Amino acid sequence: MSATPPLRLRPLEIGDLLDETFRMYRRHFVLFAGLSVLLSIPAAALSGIVTGTLLTEFLQETTNGQAPNLANIQSSLVLAGIFLVVDLALLPFFYGAVTYAACESALGRPVTAPGVLMGVLRRYFPLFGYWLLIGLMAVVFCLLPLWIWIWVGWVVVVPVMFIENAGLGAAMGRSWRLVEGRWWRTFLILFLMFILFYAVRIALSAFIALGQTLLQLVVSSVVVLWISGATSVIVDSLVNPILQIAIVLIYFDLRVRREGLDLFQLAQALPAPPPPPPPTLAPAR
Repeated sequence: MSATPPLRLRPLEIGDLLDETFRMYRRHFVLFAGLSVLLSIPAAALSGIVTGTLLTEFLQETTNGQAPNLANIQSSLVLAGIFLVVDLALLPFFYGAVTYAACESALGRPVTAPGVLMGVLRRYFPLFGYWLLIGLMAVVFCLLPLWIWIWVGWVVVVPVMFIENAGLGAAMGRSWRLVEGRWWRTFLILFLMFILFYAVRIALSAFIALGQTLLQLVVSSVVVLWISGATSVIVDSLVNPILQIAIVLIYFDLRVRREGLDLFQLAQALPAPPPPPPPTLAPAR
């Protein structure tokens, strides 16, 4: 994909941030959606196996009194374990690929699928450590408000890694300093983005549910359950870029408000002043 004009840096109000998020998603829809859907295939397969095979076996035992087929359960568990490992290995790509592409687009650089994958690969272990830490905190912290407070402070860690070439520890400290003093505003933006995320997700899910209802007329319920589990993950992958792009824009907005990054961009765009005229020599007498 060819280079695009860099993001025009300016303080973004909430409406401006939403408009810029969807504008960037539309501009690179094929790349963003394609990467997100491709990287979610193992998770879709895992969800399909769990809902379409394992759940069906236990439902048969509950409704018909039939003993579940242990061979089917064992084979499904093995497949589920394989896809779970693959899904965990792809976690940095799933949550980092669109973010990296959005960062490159905002900087006005060419964005290509191989370039995005290589960019994420260079930061693979810091990205994996970040999402592992976020996941462990969600399990260990019993207080959800405490987890939300810390996560909002670290929300721009991934853009900092990509744009400022920082390690995990430095990126977490940098993100915390950028959000400091603007925590509530950042939280409000993220809260609205999550509401939008789920609204779009519900709309797409309702449309797909209609197709699944018609599909029940021609295929078995097991196949419908498998498709239902897989498509729910695919729907999430189509909506997920909205959040990732918004987080990149939040990063730039915080830097504009804290560091005057928009003024620096304007200064770079100004033409260089003309050189001074050479000194004139007085005529000899």
